[in-house]
Amino acid sequence: MSLAGFGLRLREWTDDDVPAMVGLFDDAAVARWTPLASPFDETAARAYLARARERRATGSGIQLAVTTDGHTPLGEVLLFATGPYGRATGGPDAELGYAIGAAHRGQGLATRAVRLMTGYAYREPAARRVLLRIDVGNDASEHVAHAAGFRLTDDPPPGGEPDLRTWVHEPG
Repeated sequence: MSLAGFGLRLREWTDDDVPAMVGLFDDAAVARWTPLASPFDETAARAYLARARERRATGSGIQLAVTTDGHTPLGEVLLFATGPYGRATGGPDAELGYAIGAAHRGQGLATRAVRLMTGYAYREPAARRVLLRIDVGNDASEHVAHAAGFRLTDDPPPGGEPDLRTWVHEPG
C-alpha cells in the first residue's frame, strides 16, 4: 500500500528499512512521546516491523514510512481503528500516530502525513472521525494537530491516562 499527496509518498516498511528505523526512532524525543522501545536498536526495529506486518495482515492497523521520494524513510504515520475513549476493533473512529526523525523535523512532514492519512481514514475504513492522542506538554504535536485541522476535545483521557488529551478531526 502507498499513498501520495502533499509532496509525500507514504509506503509500507521493508526489511531494508531496519537500519533507517533505528536512526529515526532511537531518539530521546521519540522515547519521551511515543510507546516505542528505548533504546530502539536493530532487534527492536525487527520486532516493530513484524508487529506492523501483523497489524496490516489482521486489518487492525497500517504503519507507513513517510518519504518524499518513495524510498528514503523520514518518519512514520500509523492508523488504527478506535472508539471514542480508547482502542476498539472496527472503529467507528480512526486514530493516528506519527514520529518524524530528528534530522527531518521542522519541515512540515508530520502535518502533511497526518493530513494525507486523515483523508485516507475517511475513504477506506470509513471513519466517523479521526483522533490524535497527544501528551500534555508535547507542543510540537499540538502544533501538528492545529495545522492539520484537529481541535482539542473534552473527552476523558483514554485508559484513565491523565496526561493524554484527545484531538479530533471531523469531516467537512
